[in-house]
Amino acid sequence: MARKDGKPGRFAQIKETYKLTKKTDPKIGWILLGIFLAVFIVLLVVGLIIGMPLQLGIAGVLLGLMIAVIVFGRRAEKSAYSQIEGQTGAAGAVLNSLRQGWFVTPAVAMTKNQDVVHRVVGRPGVILVSEGPSNRVEGLLNREKKKTARFVPDIEILEIQCGDEPGQVPLPKLNRTVQKQKRTLRPAQALEVQKRLEALGTQPVSAPKGPMPKSTRAAKGPRQ
Repeated sequence: MARKDGKPGRFAQIKETYKLTKKTDPKIGWILLGIFLAVFIVLLVVGLIIGMPLQLGIAGVLLGLMIAVIVFGRRAEKSAYSQIEGQTGAAGAVLNSLRQGWFVTPAVAMTKNQDVVHRVVGRPGVILVSEGPSNRVEGLLNREKKKTARFVPDIEILEIQCGDEPGQVPLPKLNRTVQKQKRTLRPAQALEVQKRLEALGTQPVSAPKGPMPKSTRAAKGPRQ
């Protein structure tokens, strides 16, 4: 059922996330059912032994559902990453799922080889995130860093390479890596930096088609 703002309701979001997850994880339904039943049966048996079948039976239902939801969220997230990994713009799609307080501009720089640099502005300052082989993106990152520094010379500019090569950050760990950077700005300062950088006037490329990791929030809870 859709909400008043036209967006799908919570149940519809979970249903859609389940369908997308099942494409790469076809046994997800049986796994979740097995987890729920295992937890319920164990607690029910313990309840029968100690003479509290009703109380522990109810606890088994609640605990089984909670554990199944947690497992579903993690497997749904893993499935979403696997469906976009390797596509141009995948890192940008993942960065777009960052919570409030982060400003993401996908594909501020791109080469004919489909190497891409995305820009993230937050309390750590400016973070440039690349996609592509390390030997190719180093120069691209350096050029974008120099260009960015002309607009915000007093702000720290960090670089992160996203990929599977040594020294690069894997796609599933990208957002956590960004959020762990040392915070040096106040929220109002980060907003001011973003406004100054908007003058660069870059044209972002399209994000890869398919489910994005942020869709898994339907299984985890509402976005803050």
